[in-house]
Amino acid sequence: MSVRTRFAPSPTGYLHIGGVRTALFNWLFARHHGGQFLVRIDDTDQQRHVDEAVTKILDGFRWLGMDWDEGPEVGGPVGPYFQSQRHHLYRAAADQLVASGHVYRDYSTDQERAADKALADKEKRPYRFRRKEYTAAELAQFESEGRRYALRFQVPAGRVLVLNDLIKGPVEFSTEEIGDFVIVRPDGSPLYNFASVVDDLGMQITHVVRAEEHLSNTFPQLLVFEALGAPLPAFAHIPYVAEPGSRSKMSKRKLAEYEKQGILVYLHQYMERGYLPDAMLNYLSRLGWSFDASQEIFTRPELIEKFSLERVNSSPASHDQDKLFWIQSEWMKSLPLEEKVAGCLPFLEREGVVHTPVDAETCSRIEAVIQALGDRLKVFSDIVKLGRYFFSETMTYDPDAMKKRLKKDGVPQMLRELDQVLAEVEPYDLATLEKVVHDYSEQSSRKIGDVVNPLRVATTGQGVGPGLYDCLYILGREKCRARIAQTLETLAQLEQKG
Repeated sequence: MSVRTRFAPSPTGYLHIGGVRTALFNWLFARHHGGQFLVRIDDTDQQRHVDEAVTKILDGFRWLGMDWDEGPEVGGPVGPYFQSQRHHLYRAAADQLVASGHVYRDYSTDQERAADKALADKEKRPYRFRRKEYTAAELAQFESEGRRYALRFQVPAGRVLVLNDLIKGPVEFSTEEIGDFVIVRPDGSPLYNFASVVDDLGMQITHVVRAEEHLSNTFPQLLVFEALGAPLPAFAHIPYVAEPGSRSKMSKRKLAEYEKQGILVYLHQYMERGYLPDAMLNYLSRLGWSFDASQEIFTRPELIEKFSLERVNSSPASHDQDKLFWIQSEWMKSLPLEEKVAGCLPFLEREGVVHTPVDAETCSRIEAVIQALGDRLKVFSDIVKLGRYFFSETMTYDPDAMKKRLKKDGVPQMLRELDQVLAEVEPYDLATLEKVVHDYSEQSSRKIGDVVNPLRVATTGQGVGPGLYDCLYILGREKCRARIAQTLETLAQLEQKG
């Protein structure tokens, strides 16, 4: 089967994970069948156009490793791939439809249509625009006035359109429910239901795989395909991505609420936090696509091999941030150390605690910190959140940790004694550090937790993190002693303040 799919985003904002999933399903379907995946930018709505959005979309695809065979920056034999550059094609198609009698000039004004709608509302019937027959005199008057006109498609009456959707199954729609629709505005700009058909036809798209919100658009488009004498592509409408634990569609109006809950809805947010592209690809492919309940982790080749539209669910799938985080952590566990270093480095550089080019000593320290963090490193940005103190010359204390572990009687004296232990320990390695701290605990008749926890806060500023002995070893003798001295000075100042 020859397959050509496309993803045609409107550059009016950043790429939502629901849109990414739609693009991914198109990409997987095309790759599964050895076909082509196209990217087309539907930018006819210039008033809502966001210049940065196209770059974000393409950067996101590159990050995910979703290559496109034709489209922006790649080109292809059926371009241009921006709708704003295809007006000559829309004009030719519109002329063909006018000539065949499927499209007519509509001279109606906003006021006239508003009056017709008001009458329909008063009579409690749905408003459907139908062709108005003008007399020769009226047409002559319009011409003399220079009145502008739209081009409208004349919808045939009394027909039932049937769409055999590859996901939803047979869907019927009566043409009585479709008013004569505008295909070209008075200013000459095409509308979506017309331009999309011309583009899909010209680009030889075989499968239109898109969000179910476009299902209502499909029936007018079926009429345009028919009027142009073109064969229909196959259609598959993917259910929307719902809010976590809900059937309600995720809404842009609730972004602030989602943010408070730690729910990310745009692809660039995951990129900025250091998620792995393979983890995102894995998660999004399983969001509404069922294969085997016992398998959650899929490699890219496995997804391409196993994907089919028949296994896409016909009901909405809820976004599960926890599930995504788990998949991310599983992928992170299997990542080689050198790739973890490469992934963490940009975040350390952005914080200004590491500068490129990285010398061998710094690289070794990054490796040691990553190994010490172990499975705590879930996303690359965690290197800053959990390990900044390994690289920073200044130390910031967690207020709760300081209050709980340091503001106690006897702690300053214990830290002075531990400082002397660190000064004398030889060799300064993990095994010896662990031994001398345990020996100190026994000799001073203190519980090991009452020694380890204050020492951790005194040297890292934090109450949790990698094992204490990893921290002491990575920081080194001199830095640990300097930080203990800083901590003692801070405690003294706090005591003076009362």
